[in-house]
Amino acid sequence: YVPPQIRKAQEAVDDKKREELGRLKKMVNGLINRLSEPNLSSISGQMEELYMANSRKDMNDTLTDTLMSACVTAVAMPARLMMEHVLLVSILHHNVGIEVGAHFLEAVVKKFDELCKSDAEGKECENLLALIAHLYNFHVVHCLLIFDILKKLVSAFTEKEIELILFLLKNVGFSLRKDDALALKELITEAQRKASTAEKKFQDQTRVRFMLETMLALRNNDMRKIPGYDPEPVERLRKLQRALVHSSGSGKDTQLRVSLESLLSADQVGRWWIVGSSWSGAPMISDTKSQTQQKLHVGKVSSKIMELARKMRMNTDIRRSIFCVLMTSEDFMDAFEKLLK
Repeated sequence: YVPPQIRKAQEAVDDKKREELGRLKKMVNGLINRLSEPNLSSISGQMEELYMANSRKDMNDTLTDTLMSACVTAVAMPARLMMEHVLLVSILHHNVGIEVGAHFLEAVVKKFDELCKSDAEGKECENLLALIAHLYNFHVVHCLLIFDILKKLVSAFTEKEIELILFLLKNVGFSLRKDDALALKELITEAQRKASTAEKKFQDQTRVRFMLETMLALRNNDMRKIPGYDPEPVERLRKLQRALVHSSGSGKDTQLRVSLESLLSADQVGRWWIVGSSWSGAPMISDTKSQTQQKLHVGKVSSKIMELARKMRMNTDIRRSIFCVLMTSEDFMDAFEKLLK
């Protein structure tokens, strides 16, 4: 039972919150509507100010909703417009904090998975895939996710999936080759195997043949073979990104190295890729392999240090490991490397 005076107070708070969120949505919407390459600098600055003035959660939700309604439509969106929207997310990801990019990425990937399962006729899947591709182009997400999506599409291998594979490879194929040539080679082999077994299934063979030719062109680093491939717009916007990102961390160290499976099951297993996102559900999957690795790591340390760790009441393997690393490191860089391991 909630007493009437408290109920009234709650309703007033809810109305006030709703009003604030409505005002925030209007401001974010106005900024997104004016977004273009020349004014990206001023708009990203104003967005950062909004992040400082409002709660992160409200801002992340509002920005994600606004971008999704602007970019995910039933008709194909212009590539340039997509890039500018994703570049804004990337700049905020590097300047404000990685939870901005992580929140947006999770929403996009979940929506993409949902639409892939349903037989939607529109171009929403392509638009979502373009968003993911450009998040990779602008160093928000690691190539691991792109390979996961490609593997998923290759394993399904219907005409819709082939179209999506072609679309993705045209956008990020050469970057993937630069980042992980071996994984790309394995993917091409798998696609060739699928194509040879599924040859009878397709009435239109040219699409499959074209996909395999595109993959071979990627493997041989032959850009001329891919029709309509133009790396220039992405390069120009990357240059702009380097100018607008305050910290030197605009490179690979802020990339989210997260797999497709982790993103889709984030509600069940927590978001380990966001610093400080606490998890109150069931204990994380206890992997025996990782525990044995920790024990091995501690075993290399001298008995004197272990005795010291015992005196300092380091009562779990992970605590002992961290203590030993801190006590035995040569300098801060060495400690940092060992702690990461």
